[in-house]
Amino acid sequence: MSPGPQSPAALGDLAWNFRPEVVVPLLVAAGLYAVGWWRLSRRTPAPIARTRAGLALGGLLAIALALVSPLNGHAERLFVAHMVQHMLLITVAAPSLLLADPFPIVMWALPQPVRIRTGRWLRRASFFGRVWSSLTAVSVTWIAYALALWGWHIPVAYDAALSDRVVHDVEHVTFFAAAVLFWWPVIHPAPRFRRPVPHALRIVYLVLGAFQTAALGLVLTLAPAVLYESYSAAVRPGGLGALDDQVWGGIVMWALGGLIDMIAVLVLLYRSFGGGGGASGRSSSAATSAQGSIPAGAGC
Repeated sequence: MSPGPQSPAALGDLAWNFRPEVVVPLLVAAGLYAVGWWRLSRRTPAPIARTRAGLALGGLLAIALALVSPLNGHAERLFVAHMVQHMLLITVAAPSLLLADPFPIVMWALPQPVRIRTGRWLRRASFFGRVWSSLTAVSVTWIAYALALWGWHIPVAYDAALSDRVVHDVEHVTFFAAAVLFWWPVIHPAPRFRRPVPHALRIVYLVLGAFQTAALGLVLTLAPAVLYESYSAAVRPGGLGALDDQVWGGIVMWALGGLIDMIAVLVLLYRSFGGGGGASGRSSSAATSAQGSIPAGAGC
């Protein structure tokens, strides 16, 4: 699936590509969330915050926009479109889904025996609990995110992803998984196998994350030559040159990525100075209050 030279007519023939391997998991996730929301809302005395549903929907829509909308077709010809695609997965979809704290709600979509069995597997002392606790340590998540971000932007890896759809899909899954890990200590959703990271450490963590994202964006923006062969001969709308395309892609990375990171830093600063410091604990209180059928050791 090489993005070699394309005719101008082909550029205008871009449509939504409803790939079943993308659409089906999104529909299943949305269905589980809807069923769990309905069941849980009938059992909780207090209403579940509707912002959580909005965040969950926004995260799923961001994934759909990145992977099945015309943006996906443009990404094969435009580096800047490809960068927007990656930023949607990393800075919009992943944090939105984690802020929705979907685990307690999705658990209630499962049959009771499955829910109880799953809760037993998710005890803090379980194998999964120990592994996930280790994976979500701030030192591990930051390094994993940095390796994924920089590693896939090495020219040989980036060109390999553009020339093979399977590799491209692996790239996207890697970016999304690394972003989930990166945002996990900041947002601290359920299941919670570790103590919350202090706000001050979260701020330092995010600032360092923003720094390395901005550094990569600046490398792309200031590079004197086109780094990715796949985009060298691609036909672009409006006569946009390959190097200018790369510059705009770098700007999208450090500008959009930095904006999201700094918004998160400002929220943490607000909470650090006493403005809603307990919000993270209250965000899932309605959901967790009705989890009588899930063993308490599940860390929810």
